[in-house]
Amino acid sequence: MYLALYRKWRPKTFDDVVGQEHITTTLKNEVSAGKTAHSYLFTGSRGTGKTTCSKILAMAVNCLHPVNGNPCMECEVCKGIEDGSILDVLEIDAASNNGVDDVRVLREEANYTPAQCRYRVYIIDETHMLSTSAFNALLKIMEEPPEHVKFILATTEVHKVPATVLSRCQRFDFVRIQTEEIAARLSYIASQESFELTQEAAFLIARLADGGMRDALSILDQCIAFSDRVDEEVVSKATGLVSRDYLFQIAQVIAQKDPSQAIGMMDKLYAGAKDLQKLVGELIEHFRNLMLVKTVEDPKELIRCLPEELLKLKEQTRLFPLSEILRILSVLQDCLDKLGRDYEKRLTVEMAMIQLCTPKLDDSTGALLQRIEWLENQLKQLKLTGLPAVQQQEEAMLPPERSTASSGQAQKEAALPVQLESVPPKEPAQRRTMSPTEEETEAPSPSGLENTQTKQTQSAVPVLFEPWIEVLGELKQTDPVMASVLSGSVAYAAGNVLYVDSPMSLFANLNQRDTFVKTLIQILENKTGIRYKIRMKKAKGKEAVKQTDPLTELEEQAAALGIEIESK
Repeated sequence: MYLALYRKWRPKTFDDVVGQEHITTTLKNEVSAGKTAHSYLFTGSRGTGKTTCSKILAMAVNCLHPVNGNPCMECEVCKGIEDGSILDVLEIDAASNNGVDDVRVLREEANYTPAQCRYRVYIIDETHMLSTSAFNALLKIMEEPPEHVKFILATTEVHKVPATVLSRCQRFDFVRIQTEEIAARLSYIASQESFELTQEAAFLIARLADGGMRDALSILDQCIAFSDRVDEEVVSKATGLVSRDYLFQIAQVIAQKDPSQAIGMMDKLYAGAKDLQKLVGELIEHFRNLMLVKTVEDPKELIRCLPEELLKLKEQTRLFPLSEILRILSVLQDCLDKLGRDYEKRLTVEMAMIQLCTPKLDDSTGALLQRIEWLENQLKQLKLTGLPAVQQQEEAMLPPERSTASSGQAQKEAALPVQLESVPPKEPAQRRTMSPTEEETEAPSPSGLENTQTKQTQSAVPVLFEPWIEVLGELKQTDPVMASVLSGSVAYAAGNVLYVDSPMSLFANLNQRDTFVKTLIQILENKTGIRYKIRMKKAKGKEAVKQTDPLTELEEQAAALGIEIESK
């Protein structure tokens, strides 16, 4: 009869236990010194050795010839406990024997001395499943047990065990086993069995086991049934990792903001009998992996996937800012919570997909911040690139002899936006021609400076004012509100006149405030030594007073400056 690997290779001594040296060393020393406690509590995640160490400890305290704290596995007591013929060591499943009557029977039996062993040992597995009345019934005998009785409690959810029980036990926390230790153990087992296991496959199985040795041996058993030679390809096929491409496809659709295609993919998976609750859980794990790849320098040990899949994750992280990944995880978590109580699960998942692909429908703080961040990034890109779309448009309007000019002056003129193409005329009485909806205004001079331009100013050609970013930085320290209004603006200097092109229409109103102009002019003078006059563009009529949503206004201003707008 075939015996599963996790049963066949279950450790028989403390030295065989992998990854729990801090526990096995203590237990061996206690057995060697004869100073064992009457109650133990073993806690930790699944497959880390809690039940195994419980059985080894039960054999060690009763062994006739212990070896350095380990059971000898040769005496009749060790063999009897191993094959279950000795009834003085009793393993109780608290999940199915969790009532107060079961504990009462245990208390009555505990009063009898052991028949063959030195101690009567009770191993209570899944202790957290005991009822409150059962814990109360167990409490007294655990506090003052007979000298021949020892209790070993094992649980994965220690927070459910009453504090009164915890205080009467020696507690040992079993940690998740390291990937390298699991892989080494798998390689050793493969060398003793009749199959071949590559080192890469051993590490992949170890990562998939998530710190549990029992899970690793179960996966290895599954791979052996697939092929006698276990490599990475066999592991991926046997565990179904190759069928996870749809997760990358769904993430790609979410990045493209295509709700129609997302609904289509959900319908296809639903028609293929895919469990929707499990699908949402897999999506949460996928975006968790994207989050880790984006934030952790070496996420290989934190992610359970193939090396090729890790490369695809690194490539896909370029599609999502971290704030967007966190928003997606929040939406998916809410969807998973609703799936547990909603009747129409398909509708719940479809609504979540539409919400993920259409951020405008999401009124949460995270979604609004993400939209604002996207607009700010577009404006920053505009400021750094110097309006490439507008520049191309103006170059197309220049005469052939100017567009092909190689002088620095011609290049500066070609770099100006369309609305600043016209240089102030030589005659003071004349003004440049404006569109019907626009007018050129000059800020009032708080210091009594003349508003009439000098001949030097009139003849100057507006050029890009490079220190503008530094000026905004100093303005942010003096007046953060005004600095935010000028965020994304571009300035052009023509003599002692500074043309400010701001995407925020609010700047037109603020420019009329003397205090604002004083602050800006003073910073400019301190920075350059020139007393500049401020000029700007202002819309007439309803457009000047129309109240709009800030996000919509930013989008409109960015579009007017030549940025291609795409809804996010």
